[in-house]
Amino acid sequence: MTEQTTPPMEPQQAVPPPVPPMPEAAPPLLAAEPTPPVKKDRRVLRAVLRWTAAVVVFGAVGTSAAYGITRMERTDVPGLATESDGRWDYPTITKPPLPSGSPGPMADSNKAGTHYADLRKLVLPAPKGAKADAALRGEDGWLESKTFLAEYAEKSDRDTVGQLLTDDGLRHIAARGWTTEDGTHTRIYLLQFETAAVADDLITTELANYDSPQYAVRGAALTERDEKFPERAAVDEVTRFSYVESKPYGAEQVRQAYLSAGDTLALIVQSRKGTTQAVPFQQTVILESQLLG
Repeated sequence: MTEQTTPPMEPQQAVPPPVPPMPEAAPPLLAAEPTPPVKKDRRVLRAVLRWTAAVVVFGAVGTSAAYGITRMERTDVPGLATESDGRWDYPTITKPPLPSGSPGPMADSNKAGTHYADLRKLVLPAPKGAKADAALRGEDGWLESKTFLAEYAEKSDRDTVGQLLTDDGLRHIAARGWTTEDGTHTRIYLLQFETAAVADDLITTELANYDSPQYAVRGAALTERDEKFPERAAVDEVTRFSYVESKPYGAEQVRQAYLSAGDTLALIVQSRKGTTQAVPFQQTVILESQLLG
């Protein structure tokens, strides 16, 4: 491939962090996740977010300039009364810069919902202390579709989904995976298509249903809608379907979520021996939503 000169980059854009999800121990304060709403007018969301084990960082509200950063102790956040609520310690997370003159995926001028930033840089980084999953590194950061399709349990489902990806003109798959010290195995896949319409139609009509996913992933034969995922944790312009494996499950429990943002859809899967924890799953899904939104 001919090397091209990289166009000048705009300043890094910041994305507002999500409202922190409720720990499992706390009683639910919000209604169950509703049917995905009709998309609103697109707008650019900018902010820098940082998750650490001790603080949550919030960006000031605004639309045209970089946001200021303030800090809030966990004890000041509704629903987080203790220092340890199970969140992972992610590094500082920022959106990659856009090529000069390119709009964000949710800009009104970007009718196709194109992510002009490098898709490989839109995959959430692993939290501190996690061991990377080498199988998801791919070639130059691009993953073969057969590795993604291996997430599905049945061969017939793998064949069906693979044909859907081909028919819908899949462009790239970027992925990352890791295992944390407690044994939680996380896999994140970003699939990019030509337009937002294609990605949204694929996820809403073929892959995800309101109550359960259309195709079972490995180790999760019985899966139901995750009703404990906080409604207020939704990210504007990002469609989310979240699921949790229901009892009785086997040696591991699996959580999964489908996201649709612009021309890209995401599949996030977490599995762990015994049970998976709700808080790090919610945290991971929200942060990836913000990177894509």
